[in-house]
Amino acid sequence: MAGGVVQLPAPFVSATSAVGDGYEADLETFAWTRPKRSRFSRLLRSSKRAIARTHCRMFFVVATLLLVSWIGCMWRRENALNARWVPDAESQKFSQEPLPPPLEGTSIAEYELPLRTRGRHIVDAKGRRFKLASVNWYGASDELFVPGGLHVQHRTKIAETIKRMGFNSVRLPYADELVSSNPAVDRRLVMANPDLAGLRAMDVLEAVTTTLTDAGIAVIVNNHITSATWCCGADPCDARWANDHLGPLCRVRQTEEEWIRNWEDVMGRFVENPLVIGVDLRNEVRGLWGTMPWAKWADAAERCGNRLLQMKPDWLVVVEGTESANDLSGARKRPVKLHVANKLVYSAHVYSWSGWGSLGGRFAQRSYSSFVSTMRHNWAYLLEQDIAPVWVGELGAPHAPSVGDARYWQNLWTFLKAIDADFGYWALNARKPKDNAKETYSLVADDWLTPVRDYRMKDMSELMRA
Repeated sequence: MAGGVVQLPAPFVSATSAVGDGYEADLETFAWTRPKRSRFSRLLRSSKRAIARTHCRMFFVVATLLLVSWIGCMWRRENALNARWVPDAESQKFSQEPLPPPLEGTSIAEYELPLRTRGRHIVDAKGRRFKLASVNWYGASDELFVPGGLHVQHRTKIAETIKRMGFNSVRLPYADELVSSNPAVDRRLVMANPDLAGLRAMDVLEAVTTTLTDAGIAVIVNNHITSATWCCGADPCDARWANDHLGPLCRVRQTEEEWIRNWEDVMGRFVENPLVIGVDLRNEVRGLWGTMPWAKWADAAERCGNRLLQMKPDWLVVVEGTESANDLSGARKRPVKLHVANKLVYSAHVYSWSGWGSLGGRFAQRSYSSFVSTMRHNWAYLLEQDIAPVWVGELGAPHAPSVGDARYWQNLWTFLKAIDADFGYWALNARKPKDNAKETYSLVADDWLTPVRDYRMKDMSELMRA
């Protein structure tokens, strides 16, 4: 120390400054320590970044592997479901034999009208159960406005074929556009029915209905769609009974009141026909991804049903579930209530693609236990608790099914037989109206007379005779 100044060895000195009372001291960090601390910090930060990048890469690789694995599983599953199904021995044997004759006592002619409901069953005036074994005959709901096959066979022969196959009832769909426009029918569409040439669509619908009932076949009329076209696509204009809220978006626009008046126009022709037994108010009411509230549909169904019952209180009123008729679970808390007691029949539709978007997936891929669980939740509880009848008004599968089609069909019919259900097969038609395309779900050959004997008719015949 000299003159109050502290002298440090050169390696330790970088700068000096005055420190109170004339003393000076080194206030800067020792020069030898700073480079070492900086290198360590940089190394630590670099290591952290490397570890983070490694984790990100590992996460991306794992996520990619999982995604590829899931896609592979889905692809293999879909390939397996889409493989062609080989009919079992019983189905093959059935296809080689004549159809069994209709069971006595199943025809509507054997029952005393009018029909009503009692618990889970439809019964006649004497309380005997009448089980609906129905087939859908479409065409009046499509762009040609005419039930299919009238250019091939006379309607009396088609009715005889329906009866010979064991069906005791027909679901006959129409489009609102048929009523509002009631066009003259193209003569070529009714070539085998010359007495219908020159008539309008409503007249042809009435003539077909009368032919069916004259043959002893009960008829349930169905409002299928608003615009006359194949049902059911993604068009919101046809998703519900009224579409006036969509403004100019819809080619055929109607309010709820117009929908009901169309019903009154159609059913006014059948007030005196006792074998027109019911009205299926609207086909496959649906919203976008479950957005159609059950209560909203139930309110409208009551308004329409009550108006029609004022015309004829004998009619059964059929109310389908929401979301393409798959779901009647809303009836637990909000049942439909009509002014005439014991006239309500609920209806569900069940197809192989039904259930898409749900956790369990499409019915084509379900196990039996998963399928049954959904059926019980959606609609079968109404039967099991003896609340009301449920008519499975649409179901169907192709003549040459895939493995997934067959799985759905077998699960469905095992369940329908177990609960002794009322059903309606889609569809009789040999061809679709548009472009005369082949109807793969058809129950008759192109001559509209020859039944297609296969696994489908085998199961339906068994339930008819149960």
